[in-house]
Amino acid sequence: MHVLAYAPWGAQGIIIRVEADIRRGIPGIDISGLAEGAVREARERVRASFRNSGFTFPPDRILINLAPAGLRKDGASLDLPIAISVMAASGMISLPDKLMILGELELSGRVRPVRGVLAAVAAGLKEGITEYVLPLDNAREAAILGQARFFAAASLAEVFHALLVRSETGLLPENTDAELSDEEDPQEGSVLWGDFSEVQGQSRYKRALEIAAAGGHNLLVFGPPGSGKTMLARRFPSIMPPLAGEEAVEVTRIHSLAGQVDSLSGGGLIRDPPFRSPHHSASVEGVLGGGRSIRPGEISLAHLGTLFLDEAPEFRISVLQSLREPLEDHLITIVRAEGPLQLPADFQLILAANSCPCGRLGAAPLGQDLAQDSGCFCSSEEIRRYWRRLGAALLDRIELRVPVNGPQVLVPGQGGEEESALIRQRVQGAWDIQRERFAASPLRRNGRMSPGMIEEHCRLSPKAQEAFGMAARKLGLSGRACHGVLKVGRTIADLAGEELIDTVHILEAVQHRRYGDDPYDILSLDG
Repeated sequence: MHVLAYAPWGAQGIIIRVEADIRRGIPGIDISGLAEGAVREARERVRASFRNSGFTFPPDRILINLAPAGLRKDGASLDLPIAISVMAASGMISLPDKLMILGELELSGRVRPVRGVLAAVAAGLKEGITEYVLPLDNAREAAILGQARFFAAASLAEVFHALLVRSETGLLPENTDAELSDEEDPQEGSVLWGDFSEVQGQSRYKRALEIAAAGGHNLLVFGPPGSGKTMLARRFPSIMPPLAGEEAVEVTRIHSLAGQVDSLSGGGLIRDPPFRSPHHSASVEGVLGGGRSIRPGEISLAHLGTLFLDEAPEFRISVLQSLREPLEDHLITIVRAEGPLQLPADFQLILAANSCPCGRLGAAPLGQDLAQDSGCFCSSEEIRRYWRRLGAALLDRIELRVPVNGPQVLVPGQGGEEESALIRQRVQGAWDIQRERFAASPLRRNGRMSPGMIEEHCRLSPKAQEAFGMAARKLGLSGRACHGVLKVGRTIADLAGEELIDTVHILEAVQHRRYGDDPYDILSLDG
């Protein structure tokens, strides 16, 4: 007798076949199949949960095999499958051929939630598995796909009785509506993240964020402290429309593998594009993913959303430079002794930085002209060394660069700033245009267009072609930079509802691309 289980591994995970064999010998449990620490410790949890649930544990020698044996298994989600396999081997219950069971056991017999339930159900459905037993706290997550029959249990005893019903009737029992009731809907993004209307001024920066949201473009903002860089970036989710159905399932599956669904959506479908903002002390593994038991990193958790690096030059150089390949390939390949694993990483990057280590470059002392005295205490070499941490190769992948002036003069009650809801409507309109444009391809946003697709979709008017050629020569743009300008121009035209990219669209795209290669650009900024 065997039962099927699931172990998160990379972006897909593996289906585990849990087998139990009971034979004469000194009472005890042996586990084979490259079981890591948490799996080996299941021996004592299973024994105690049997006794505290009112069952008699077999007083024999028990061998548990976890197949495939060549892959390491970690985590506590195999507790419940091991317990049920022991019950089946001892004759307490009978099991169907294709049944997947997930759950961690407490000593009391209570079933605790586990990570990766949505990914497990998705993987099981591909293999023709339609029946599932899982923790009650994971019920909303399991119901997302709507194609599987499952029983959500709160204890080992409930699982035992559900399987008795399954053997008698041929179907797992259904949970009551009260047990699976949804929690309250999450609040609107503008309430959770703040609203653009709360930030006065910085119209150039706000416009760049709107373009970034509409086309999935990467953005760099730099300037002195207190100018609103972080404040506006953290309000970026408030102008992002909700994800489409398949996109929401894809994002939820990745967060399920990381065990973060409950904190974001109460266990249900994640409908808003993710927004990740790791601290600058984050490790390479934390950002890219990996570890002993490979888990998604921040770039995968930002899939179909945004990765925001505040104080970007303070991040480790290895972290910053390792972002270059995922920004191009939209996935990350992690190589281990067991073989390579690919994690999705289709994210847009927002970097916020001061112009210099002390932060005063671009912030003139009160009453003085910025061009005459920037108030900076750093030497030229210190500024160059600080800016080199970003690197030209990474900056070349940033389509939008926005220098910002010093802190705005706040006038309480002045108002007049545009609300996030109005900006989100324009972004939604641009998304709809792009969904229709890329309906026959896997692309979603303009920022992901290949050079061949740029030729097809970025058609310029004659005057726009002339302006683009002149700007490219004057600014010395690289081939990738030229493509970035064209993609941004395409997005600006989409926001305006126009099919042809005109001169005004190209000039605005060039304006957003001309800064950022030199930190002293902040000194030439007007207004």
